[in-house]
Amino acid sequence: MPAIDKLFHSMKEGGGSDLLLLEGQPPKFRQHGHIVPLANEPTLTHATLTTYLQEICPANHWDKYVNTGDADFAYAMGATDRFRANYYKQVHGYAAVFRIIPVKILTMEQLGVPQKLYEFTRLRSGLMLVTGPTGSGKSTTLAAMLNEINEKYARHILTIEEPIEFVHPHKKSIITQREVGEHSQSFASALKAASREDCDVILVGEMRDLETIALAVSASEMGVLVFGTLHTNSAAKTIDRIVNVFPPGQQPQIRTMLAGSLRGVVSQTLCRKADGKGRVAAQEILVSNTAAQAAIRRGEIAKLNSVMTSGGFDGMITMDDALNKLFESGTITAKEAYMKSIDKNRFAEAMKTEEGAH
Repeated sequence: MPAIDKLFHSMKEGGGSDLLLLEGQPPKFRQHGHIVPLANEPTLTHATLTTYLQEICPANHWDKYVNTGDADFAYAMGATDRFRANYYKQVHGYAAVFRIIPVKILTMEQLGVPQKLYEFTRLRSGLMLVTGPTGSGKSTTLAAMLNEINEKYARHILTIEEPIEFVHPHKKSIITQREVGEHSQSFASALKAASREDCDVILVGEMRDLETIALAVSASEMGVLVFGTLHTNSAAKTIDRIVNVFPPGQQPQIRTMLAGSLRGVVSQTLCRKADGKGRVAAQEILVSNTAAQAAIRRGEIAKLNSVMTSGGFDGMITMDDALNKLFESGTITAKEAYMKSIDKNRFAEAMKTEEGAH
């Protein structure tokens, strides 16, 4: 058994979601959003941490890490536990973060997602984006949406990931999963090849460069349903990020393409539950209706917020309204809503009242 496995077992017993190892620090883990030290674990020396990291790392990834300072891969501990590993170097030496990948893919019902997300899974073409900061549950939401398609429709689903997180079994659909670095050189090269692979649905694990974004938008225009993720925290910023990747001369064209192919943007953030037991996703939803398409085409991105505010009938909701729903139902505290909101004034009074009560 690799030496690091005892740390994974301790983290799981403590209800953790991430294990953080930094040279010169004792091992720590994230528990419901808080970072806490693992019990009875000494400060990590270079030798100890090297043993922990090298023992479970494939040789090609270890060489890359030593030479470049970064590596990403997935580690399976036995048959029941998988972790997404990110190795990096920092001012005091080696470091790594491990995120638990649930072996069981949660369904959309279990996640309690808004009804609109079910409609997105029924689409046959277009671009559907799930965005949010690192650790906001994007992968979990997307895995549930792909699982919904897999259970209900006979499709060919291709995932392009770095690394592969959730392993999908074949149900009604055929699922092909490709890992960047293992099965393809890059997201872009895997997307280029996808045009010849007879896909109905493509998941692009990360849309971070011009070529990948251009290929994803083109595929969505050619009759494929493309799911993608970006590290943006609102629908408006998502559109801005995509458009601004392109040189100024190409931006009007990409805005027109995006207005035609985009079906929706779900921006999410994880909030601590009021009872302290776990976290819940607050989700902003933009649906590409006529008003949204016009705003995107003209580059009037600031108008998207009012499109969402008035688009409740279409299943749209702003992040602040989503947070307010969770607060009013007692799921999250006023302080949590305040911390995650865009318009802080909206929750400031409720937070003062809440703090006064304590």
